[in-house]
Amino acid sequence: MATKCGKCGPGYSSPLEAMKGPREEIIYLPCIYRNRNTGIEARDYLATVDVDPKSPQYCQVIHRLPMPHLNDELYYSGWNTCSSCYGDSTKARTKLVLPCLMSSHIYVVDVGTEPRAPKLHKVIEPKDIHAKCDLGYVHTSHCLPSGEVMISTLGDPKGKGKGGFVLLDAETFEVKGTWKRPEGAAPLDYDFWYQPRHNVMISTAWAAPNILRDGFNRTDAEAGLYGSHLYVWDWRHHEIMQTLPLQDGLIPLEIRFLHNPAAAQGFVGCALSSTIQRFFKNEEGTSAEEVIQVPPKKVKGWMLPEMPGMITDILLSLDDRFLYFNNWLHGDLRQYDISDPQRPCLTGQVFLGGSIVKGGPVQVLQDEELKSQPDPLVVKGKRVTGGPQMIQLSLDGKRLYVTMSLYSAWDKQFYPDLIREGSVMLQIDVDTVNGGLKLNPNFLVDFGKEPLGPALAHELHYPGGDCTSDIWL
Repeated sequence: MATKCGKCGPGYSSPLEAMKGPREEIIYLPCIYRNRNTGIEARDYLATVDVDPKSPQYCQVIHRLPMPHLNDELYYSGWNTCSSCYGDSTKARTKLVLPCLMSSHIYVVDVGTEPRAPKLHKVIEPKDIHAKCDLGYVHTSHCLPSGEVMISTLGDPKGKGKGGFVLLDAETFEVKGTWKRPEGAAPLDYDFWYQPRHNVMISTAWAAPNILRDGFNRTDAEAGLYGSHLYVWDWRHHEIMQTLPLQDGLIPLEIRFLHNPAAAQGFVGCALSSTIQRFFKNEEGTSAEEVIQVPPKKVKGWMLPEMPGMITDILLSLDDRFLYFNNWLHGDLRQYDISDPQRPCLTGQVFLGGSIVKGGPVQVLQDEELKSQPDPLVVKGKRVTGGPQMIQLSLDGKRLYVTMSLYSAWDKQFYPDLIREGSVMLQIDVDTVNGGLKLNPNFLVDFGKEPLGPALAHELHYPGGDCTSDIWL
């Protein structure tokens, strides 16, 4: 799949031009074997999956690149460069950057030489990040128009909460230091997105690594140890302009500005409170309002008397028409029309496993949305365990790809069968005209049958870029 066009740089000139790009043929996604949670003594790896219906290897893992170390917890990934550098013909999207949430390694993988068989290019050691940045627990990676890669961090080297951003040179991948000013750390961090035309970046907040690493504890949430704010940064001066509290916005995770680079608004998914908040620019700075709430279900046979939806991933179609998000615990994936961003309208919903399926240990006592518990999902003879977690949309908006793993310790806590059975990758057909979601019954990648044992598959990216990795200026 081409990553350059003529004299242009990487990616596409605009989000709408990106929608005209070629159909995805392969997908890269990290797969996790963290021994303390999966019981498998093996290295995490980058899987390459063939998603070309015309290929004889369709729905197969065609390559596995193991990382050099054990117990990394590969998590999110990003590029050495993307559409933010479209005007620079010297740039090419050839390297995938893989931060490791728990070990703080950063792996740089060459996907340009042979896209169907990536190879390791460089290893950035935790000690370099610790020494130069006093940060650790690396998470979201975004390429910058400056020719750098920026990676958010969840804490300091000892696992205490400390939001920050590591800067890498996008050519040499040397650690340059931190993006923020020395005195400007946020107390917590997770995801981030920038919008240079409005001189703004906004970051979110999960929890300190020492709080979340071994699983979720409700008393930590009750004690206020999980995030509930957005941090609004001055993009040019690298400092916090505003700390924005979210009403009913506990654990804001994934954040997305509208793709239109002139837009001054976007959405953030708040996991524990199961709300979608719209943030927007106004005369006072940045404000937020709740625009979607997924009501909890009163249940029996679960750890709490009420089960939240647990929104752990969101994304926007490149034309900014549809918002997609998952409810990892309830088990559904949703599509909303956001033509009016203040009033999203539900247009599609599909259940893909989850904790409330019929015949399981959880009995739903009261449900504001459903009349009965959903049926278990079986695809090509495989019963799906876990709930929908990471999602990726095709450039044309017509296909959604879904995996089930959130984070190995939380997988083990909430979905022990996922540890035993392994994750799956599913594909959803999207109606982009009238709205609607439908499972493709002929698509299944079963990571429960991997050579070294069941693996936990996570975030997804295409070689030519996608709606969660590309930012336009």
